[in-house]
Amino acid sequence: MLLPEGKVSVRLHRPPRVANAGAALHGTTGLHDTFLLPDLWQLHLYAYSGELTLGGLHHPIRPGHISLVPPGETVSFRYLGRSEHLFVHLRLDPAGGAQTVPVMQDAGEQAEPLAELLRRAVAAAPSRPEQAAAEVWAALWRIAQLPRPSPGGRHLAVVRAMDFIEARLAEPVTVPQIARHADVSHNQLTRLFRADTGSTVVAYLRRRRLARAEHLLRRTTLPIPAIAASVGIPDLQAFNKSCRRELGASPRAVRNYPQTTSVRGISTMLIREPSSPDT
Repeated sequence: MLLPEGKVSVRLHRPPRVANAGAALHGTTGLHDTFLLPDLWQLHLYAYSGELTLGGLHHPIRPGHISLVPPGETVSFRYLGRSEHLFVHLRLDPAGGAQTVPVMQDAGEQAEPLAELLRRAVAAAPSRPEQAAAEVWAALWRIAQLPRPSPGGRHLAVVRAMDFIEARLAEPVTVPQIARHADVSHNQLTRLFRADTGSTVVAYLRRRRLARAEHLLRRTTLPIPAIAASVGIPDLQAFNKSCRRELGASPRAVRNYPQTTSVRGISTMLIREPSSPDT
């Protein structure tokens, strides 16, 4: 069933019945197609860029994206040229508990495992329908469990990474550690983080540490060495260098300027500062 906001309701408590499975090629004779399957779900794993339109919503297609279109819904595709995808047309049991799944998802690091499941289903479908159903069922469960964007729009893996970083600003953390907590690979987290924030994970971690340092410098009387340690940069020379790069001034200068001065404005107001690390 098609739901608002580009989502569908699926029931996966029983194996699907596979009506058709294969590899399709489009975009060679025309750049638009429209389909309506009255009683079959459409599952596609894409190897091209284009656009899917369903229920008045436009969904970008990119390599590694996967879509689920419910029965009885008209779906339109726009191609940019030669376009290949794996597909399965299937029936799902209408009874049982339902799960909400986005019409279109980026499978990320799961794209290749999903492709392998679907390729095995395609090979098994003509003579071994039970195996084809089992392979597609496994694929559907993987799809249902892909990381989702958070309600605020950020990808859930990015939100988890940010929460992990915020709770551990005083600790030495690495991108692989953050990725494990976010339940994605190092490469996928890097890609998702840049797509959602325009920044790298390392740059975000650095900014958050220095934002907390700026707050502690200007709002507390904690010694500078204690502040440096509390944001995971206990080496005072490194802390001084980071403050100058991110805040535009040394830790002591940040502390001494009025609360009403913007952090980035501090560097423009300085006349002379000592070049040695602050203690």
